[in-house]
Amino acid sequence: MKIALIGYGKMGHMIEQIALQRGHEVVCRIDIDNQEDFQSEAFRTADVAIEFTAPSVAWGNIQRCFEANVKVVSGSTGWMAAHADEVRRLCAEEGKTLFWSSNFSIGVYIFGAVNRHLARIMNRFPEYDPRMEEVHHIHKLDHPSGTAITLAEQLIGEVERKDSWSLSTLTNPDGSVVNEHTPAANELGIDSIRRDEVPGIHSIAWNSEADCITITHDAHSRKGFALGAVLAAEFTATHTGQLTMDDLFNFN
Repeated sequence: MKIALIGYGKMGHMIEQIALQRGHEVVCRIDIDNQEDFQSEAFRTADVAIEFTAPSVAWGNIQRCFEANVKVVSGSTGWMAAHADEVRRLCAEEGKTLFWSSNFSIGVYIFGAVNRHLARIMNRFPEYDPRMEEVHHIHKLDHPSGTAITLAEQLIGEVERKDSWSLSTLTNPDGSVVNEHTPAANELGIDSIRRDEVPGIHSIAWNSEADCITITHDAHSRKGFALGAVLAAEFTATHTGQLTMDDLFNFN
């Protein structure tokens, strides 16, 4: 499989390493300094582009892939909500292909399945009130994380007493706390922390007067995310339309 990499930072380098180990060819590497390569013949020969960039540029990158008829796997977060309708239209009506996930870690996907199952159980026990915390490295621009939002939406879909989420606190790299907000009874509160080089920690706590039940996913490195992205690219190469981790790993 021929892969184009869009975003050639730490994640891009790790994706490249795993892709090469799995026998794939990286035909193009596009970063902020060589945007003209979107027009290159090498880019157009790619079977799939893997895109990990910033929220402000992700949608533009994906549109350039679509213009070149290159399928896309994107792990960029913080942009999908504003463009979800257009993505659905392009994939359904114009034959474009996008595999998007807020997190490509196989472990996080398993964690999500556990989250949904536990939420279905907890829907019967209103004495337990859920709250979420996510911790990421200081370079992450969006908050809450895309993964936290996905987990929150999964929980809200199963728990009748919660119908929305809210950012409760944001702890900056210097330790200062901003955006302090007490969630309403119908809200799932999310605390975001930016610290050091943490790849990603997500915890969901169900607290009652009697006890607390907590589930946590703690990423040791970016390797799990990179492997998942390459597995998604392998899947995307032979499928079309709007794709997600539920298509790649269906636990239902």
